[in-house]
Amino acid sequence: MRIIVTDGYTLNPGDLSWSGIEKWGEVVVYDRSTEAQLHERCAAADIILTNKVQITENLINQIPTLKLIAVTATGYNCVDVEAARKRNIVVCNVPDYGTASVAQHTMALLLEMTNRIGVHAASVKQGAWERSSDFCYTIGNLTELTGKTFGIIGLGKIGTKVADLANAFGMHVIYHSRHPKDTMIARYTDLPTLCATSDIISLHCPLTNENKGFVNRDLLLRMKPAAMLINTSRGQLIHEQDLADALNSGKIAGAALDVLSTEPPAGTNPLLTAKNCIITPHNAWMSREARERMMNITTQNVENFLNGSPVNVVS
Repeated sequence: MRIIVTDGYTLNPGDLSWSGIEKWGEVVVYDRSTEAQLHERCAAADIILTNKVQITENLINQIPTLKLIAVTATGYNCVDVEAARKRNIVVCNVPDYGTASVAQHTMALLLEMTNRIGVHAASVKQGAWERSSDFCYTIGNLTELTGKTFGIIGLGKIGTKVADLANAFGMHVIYHSRHPKDTMIARYTDLPTLCATSDIISLHCPLTNENKGFVNRDLLLRMKPAAMLINTSRGQLIHEQDLADALNSGKIAGAALDVLSTEPPAGTNPLLTAKNCIITPHNAWMSREARERMMNITTQNVENFLNGSPVNVVS
């Protein structure tokens, strides 16, 4: 059994082990792979493990031995699932590994916008406190969260965990999703109402053809001028030029993003220079604990497939 890992570095930069998968056959781990390298590297693969490398129809059709594509992530849009289905190749993913870590990162982004910890800590190191005429100072406004309205778009597992944390801060939590849920953790509302009444909006919905770029000028204009936007879901949910324009013109107060439409971003991405915009490099999921869960679930996906009982199947 030949198992190829196309881009293993983000999952395992050296602090985890591939031993659970290695017991099932010959494992070749590449930290990164370009499209040009894939055909040669995967030519005789029985199983491919991929995180973000594109497994296209062309590649799938050129690997006669291929039986399983295991995505080391929840999102599986990097795989041509229809092409795999035509070849009876199983595609599986890791549906729930980073809920706690992503929810924690969401709140960290929120607190950075409201308490400006990084800005103040940097100013102290630069000597601003030493030069201060008073025993304390602030750079910009600090915002108390208790009593604020926190709007969540997409109440899946991560959205639900974020709602739980927002409730702990004493916020009023509302949500919108395609399918309203029987829950006491947040109150359902339609999207226009959520946009108009929320002090903070946090995106936790999967990317689909229908919602690509739905955070656009029209939606942003519905938001309060003092409102803030958080995105730890998918960058393509946001029309980035529209968000940059809204930030630069003061239509909304701030944004905190862990994802962008293209990653790594081009230097011309308008959000890189937008006002009041915090960006982290898609690392909300990267706690060691979350990566350990991902490795363990991926190992189980391979084992269950080889034992004839595949799980977490998306095709």
